[in-house]
Amino acid sequence: MGELLINNAGVPVLAYQLVSLVMFFAGIYGFFTRRNLMMMLIAVELILNAADINFAVFNRYLFPGEMDGMFFALFTIAIAACETAVAIAIIINLYRNFGNADVDNLKNMKG
Repeated sequence: MGELLINNAGVPVLAYQLVSLVMFFAGIYGFFTRRNLMMMLIAVELILNAADINFAVFNRYLFPGEMDGMFFALFTIAIAACETAVAIAIIINLYRNFGNADVDNLKNMKG
């Protein structure tokens, strides 16, 4: 069991989980405290990257010969890229109409 907790470089799983946890909560904090849509988009990307780290780490430590976790991480990155493209298009449209990219202006875009 001890060999599952430390990889060849001697880095324990807990170190990767700590980095992922910090990224996840930084993303949660940024999403709920910012009013600018670009900052909220960056916060969502932090959350998704934290999930990707967990996919890769648990794949490496629990199933070292398989690539399932890596494929989930790549799928998540592809979905995040699509989500970012749509979100940036919305943000650009909002900025052109109102001169800023605040969340409050989304209500005025109706109709």
